[in-house]
Amino acid sequence: MQKKAITVSELYARFASGEDLSSLGPVFLEGWIRTNRDSGSIGFIALNDGTCFKNIQIVYNGNLPNHDVVSHLLTGASISISGTLVLTPEMKQPFEIHAEEVCVLGDVASDYPLQKKRHSFEYLREEAYLRPRTNTFSALYRVRSSLALGIHEFFQSRGFVYVHTPEITANDAEGAGQVFTIATTDKNGKLNDTDFFGRRASLTVSGQLHVEAFALAFRDVYTFGPTFRAEKSNTPRHASEFWMIEPELAFADLDDDMACMEECIKWCIRWVLEKCPDEMAFFDKMIAPGLLDKLNRVLATPFTKMEYTEGIEILKKAVADGHKFDDPDIFWGKDLGSEHERYLTEEVVKGPLFLINYPKEIKAFYMRENDDGKTVAACDCLVPGEGEIIGGSQREERYDILKAKMDKIGNTKGLEWYLNLRKYGGCIHSGFGIGFDRLLMYLTGVTNIRDTEPYPRTSSALKY
Repeated sequence: MQKKAITVSELYARFASGEDLSSLGPVFLEGWIRTNRDSGSIGFIALNDGTCFKNIQIVYNGNLPNHDVVSHLLTGASISISGTLVLTPEMKQPFEIHAEEVCVLGDVASDYPLQKKRHSFEYLREEAYLRPRTNTFSALYRVRSSLALGIHEFFQSRGFVYVHTPEITANDAEGAGQVFTIATTDKNGKLNDTDFFGRRASLTVSGQLHVEAFALAFRDVYTFGPTFRAEKSNTPRHASEFWMIEPELAFADLDDDMACMEECIKWCIRWVLEKCPDEMAFFDKMIAPGLLDKLNRVLATPFTKMEYTEGIEILKKAVADGHKFDDPDIFWGKDLGSEHERYLTEEVVKGPLFLINYPKEIKAFYMRENDDGKTVAACDCLVPGEGEIIGGSQREERYDILKAKMDKIGNTKGLEWYLNLRKYGGCIHSGFGIGFDRLLMYLTGVTNIRDTEPYPRTSSALKY
């Protein structure tokens, strides 16, 4: 029967609890070598077993029967160790393992792509199947896993119902037409995009329309899953496949919506700071110095509200006063870029900002039209260092107004069910969307969405 290994995370947890590990007796561990250095009389292995971000130091000497083999093991090899735990309060690590037996479970070839040096993010994207073994991506994907749980904890603890919305759909929720069409092939390999469902179908760009129907039955709901955009946009913030968090709140107006957004983003910050302290400290030190200060300032700062119209006037004045934007053409009706959003949140309010009441022409058809006839009850949540991080709106609950808008853009056919929600016991309701991968960029300081996604999907790139 195989020995039961103790994990590195368990050792650190037991040490943190105050347990005296010096009396633990023989220990058995399994993991992968991060580094191995041998001076002849003594050697040191940094071992990571995947259960936590921290490594554990393994000390070995010439008494090992297979010392010559162990001393030449390379980064990436998998091994098991039997030995004794020794407390080292005077060292950087609180304890280490003095090895009595080291077994090689899986050697690593000399052409292993991850050598003992720093690799660029660009290089590691080409080796995406191995990059979780590096410090940066070990930390990043551990935070991703923890934050996904945190998202569910936030909504579930507030009584929201989790809805699995379809990935295959017959409508484009955003009305942009940038969708991946689904097709089947016949025995000759000919594509057909209508024979399977009897109409054209595509991968979803959003679960919002489907989850709205559930909000009008369960009150507060959310969906959290993959979405797809057929955009050939080669920027650090765009991907063809990404995960979206999309809550919908019945009997809620735009102010209620923004209150939920603020509460959610602060919850996410607190969650990763509390659940992933080692990883977040690593990001603060190695990836984005000042990250922890930035996040803690957001936690301590109430979110400001500003009318879109006021924001435009402020940006116009900034241009007139000599501020240099890459795009200095500011006008009412403009869909603001990240540089404009960052100016408002970083230079003007110096904190998180809700920019509200956008021109209806630049927002989606489902957003509630304001009484002025020009704007909709929509908001973007802007944060320092990033710009927009959340978008939301009060939904148009008035049947006649929504029908007129849908008829005008020509998307009523096929969405009659969505329109009918307004006459079958409809009510005011609101919702928002958070791009999970972009949220990770903000929380970790990683600047490219291709790195926050385990296997990124972007135009002209499909290696894995």
